[in-house]
Amino acid sequence: MLADGMRGNCRVRENQGGRLVSLVYGKAVALHIDPVEKKPLHHFMPATKTFSLATAGCNLHCRNCQNWQISQIGPEEAEAEDMSPEAVVAAARENACPSISCTYTEPIIYSEYAIDIGKKAHAAGLKNIWVTAGYIEQEPLKDACKVIDAANVDIKSFSNDFYKRICDATLQPVLDAIETMHKSGVLVEITNLVIPGENDDMGMIADMCRWIMTKLGPTAPLHFSRFHPMYRMTEKPPTPAATLRKAADTAVAVGLKHVYIGNVDAGDFAHTWCPGCRKKVIERRGFEVTANRVGADGKCDFCGQQIKGIWR
Repeated sequence: MLADGMRGNCRVRENQGGRLVSLVYGKAVALHIDPVEKKPLHHFMPATKTFSLATAGCNLHCRNCQNWQISQIGPEEAEAEDMSPEAVVAAARENACPSISCTYTEPIIYSEYAIDIGKKAHAAGLKNIWVTAGYIEQEPLKDACKVIDAANVDIKSFSNDFYKRICDATLQPVLDAIETMHKSGVLVEITNLVIPGENDDMGMIADMCRWIMTKLGPTAPLHFSRFHPMYRMTEKPPTPAATLRKAADTAVAVGLKHVYIGNVDAGDFAHTWCPGCRKKVIERRGFEVTANRVGADGKCDFCGQQIKGIWR
């Protein structure tokens, strides 16, 4: 409960005379044009640009946050640019971006702004991406899903203890959010940042992969990402590349068909492989797509197998 003048845990909502008011609506603290592969999304309009933005604040407080300079501050501490939803859409179109990404911090805490952007984007023929930790109640999430085309959702660990210690949160709402997005028709890709000594137990990773298999199916894209010392977790070493490969091998052994490694030389785990003929259909070098053999209809050029994704 918030008394008059108090703010929520996210720092960006304030009780003003009995009304909960967003302090960041239309206040962009980050604006960039990114390759969509950077989100990361590997099954959504490959080799296109996405207009990316964020406001200050977050409803999680991860000790390893990579964008803590803007996520762990109040709006008055950040330099913001006034960007109405209409201005965001106009900027995306001017820069030939077929999509808009609410990313970097947490779109959940500026959901009114993100949803309004999404409505304007759809009206202009653009698509919408959320990069999110998925820590949200069901009712507002269902409203948001109406305008979200694709989302990359962090499963930070398959351990509730990890969520409590590292993120000041809990696991189950994240899993519920992923299921709701999937059932609502949102293309969901999952990221798991692997932190040495914290969430790199292969048994737990296998449990997570089995959950993904059961709830999203074997073709749900999963990204294992390398941890780098950051914010309040500088005592940990970077994730060994061998650990990421072991995690990816574990996911493949469970039965997942589209498994990727990020923030490190990924080898074969950089590319998309057809689950039918097992040929390489999308080749990548870093965030660059070097070959694409998936047709606009989403079918493998070699065997005609449908590849999960949004391709145009």
